[in-house]
Amino acid sequence: MSGSKSMTIGSLGKAAEINLETIRYYQRLGLMTEPDKPLGGIRRYDEDALARLRFIRRARWLGFSLEEIGELLKLEDGTHCDEAKALAERKLCNVRGKIHSLQRIEGVLDRLVEECCTQKDNVTCPLIASLHQGFEAVTP
Repeated sequence: MSGSKSMTIGSLGKAAEINLETIRYYQRLGLMTEPDKPLGGIRRYDEDALARLRFIRRARWLGFSLEEIGELLKLEDGTHCDEAKALAERKLCNVRGKIHSLQRIEGVLDRLVEECCTQKDNVTCPLIASLHQGFEAVTP
């Protein structure tokens, strides 16, 4: 897909909706290559660079770390589907764990909010007291 090198880093960032410093950071990490700088000129990026940035942005949205994205990029030739699947399965397990944890947090907060509304005569706020004492009384 190598197109002509027509974009400056500014136009690349704008097209990919990624901050310039983020692009430079990705270059330092080795996720992006930095094109050669012509004598007295400015670096130019091609469509491949834009596609790679979009890949990184989409992978970040799915929750992959930059290290994991580096692993995925090494597998991008399409012949390592099993390895990519294993990485995605680990990520999915991690996401499911976070969802479970968030559901528990939701339940605790729901009960604390309910207690705040029902204990009007109590001088001590149940939410504040639970933050000081712990959640054992309200956890499922």
